[in-house]
Amino acid sequence: MKILVGVKRVIDYNVRVQIKKDGSGVETAGVKMSVNPFDEIAVEEALRIREGGIDSEIVAVSIGTKDAQQQLRTALAMGADRAILVEADSEVQPLDAAKIFHKLAEEENADLVLLGKQAIDDDANQTGQMLAALWGRPQATFTSELNFADGKAKALREVDAGLELIEVDLPAVVTTDLRLNEPRFVKMPDIMKAKRKPLDTKAMADLGISASAKLETTAFEPPAGRTAGSKVEDVPALIAALKDKGVL
Repeated sequence: MKILVGVKRVIDYNVRVQIKKDGSGVETAGVKMSVNPFDEIAVEEALRIREGGIDSEIVAVSIGTKDAQQQLRTALAMGADRAILVEADSEVQPLDAAKIFHKLAEEENADLVLLGKQAIDDDANQTGQMLAALWGRPQATFTSELNFADGKAKALREVDAGLELIEVDLPAVVTTDLRLNEPRFVKMPDIMKAKRKPLDTKAMADLGISASAKLETTAFEPPAGRTAGSKVEDVPALIAALKDKGVL
């Protein structure tokens, strides 16, 4: 099985994001960057598929500037076999990202594309679904458990009413939820080994794709500050307070 895994470079989730003074974006200078947490879960799941006895080649894919090589090296240190960086100096929106993964999935003859269900920078939650539509293959989104049998993937996923178990034919697109696994800790020897693993670089033009932004961000604003809460003595007081605020 050949597995493509998306690896997006984002601000580390432990960093408190700051808006630029001119409102043109978020401050990234000198800020710690990491693998998008949902993508890290996708890499871990690919490794567990291989360790579970399914012979697999794992290819980590990122889209962005040369700096994204750092996050690809992290994926290689976790255990991915090789990596591909599709260089882009400007913002790549979900539809263009889906087109890139579609092209690579066809070139690599992938059996499975594993993506995080969303990136923590834009929270778009669109790339996996768009990729499945472009590729004409089934999808299993928000996956919290994944198994394989008879050339099919069985995915347990969260829905509004609870949990849903679906079965999809391969090749397929799977997006990962937080409950799927806990990514492994990367050891120093693995980081050193990762430096010798192949990392290919492509331009979007090499794939016949040019960025075509469909969304325009006009400004960034920090969220409104929270006001201090208040304590009540008992349940009747709580109900009265909620009625005063018009909640009940």
